[in-house]
Amino acid sequence: MKRRNTLSEKIGGFRLSQNQIKNILEKYKVIAVVGLSKEPEKDSHRVSAYLKQHGYHIIPVNPSADDVLDEKSYPSLLDIPPEIQKTIEMVDIFRPSEAVPPIIEQAIKLKQIYGKPFVIWMQLGIVNEEAADVARRAGLIVVMDKCLMIEHYRLA
Repeated sequence: MKRRNTLSEKIGGFRLSQNQIKNILEKYKVIAVVGLSKEPEKDSHRVSAYLKQHGYHIIPVNPSADDVLDEKSYPSLLDIPPEIQKTIEMVDIFRPSEAVPPIIEQAIKLKQIYGKPFVIWMQLGIVNEEAADVARRAGLIVVMDKCLMIEHYRLA
């Protein structure tokens, strides 16, 4: 079966192998989900619920929610308490592509303080090459235009 090129690959993004994606999913289990909605019908909620059911620890980041999926929600990555910030291994982004740069900046600040997160994951349809380049230069692994749930299901 021919594999579909993602949008990021079409516009020159870095392409991770399936083995690299699998390694990310097996290694990093604490995920801050930026844009996690309280509404069960939203993709961010469904994907995060799936990940939580499969053993991932989800940290919701949504300035409009007090809690999501029985977890306290925070307005931004930098508003998360330090004892939780230092555990974040991956930042999963469910925000429009143009909203990605400040999220990357916050993730880089956390990496400078704690040595992590290790991965920035932009969900299906979210691509920001400039922000991705900034993240890569800061030592972060970047995945764009892929769904964590789909990749987990496919590789499990």
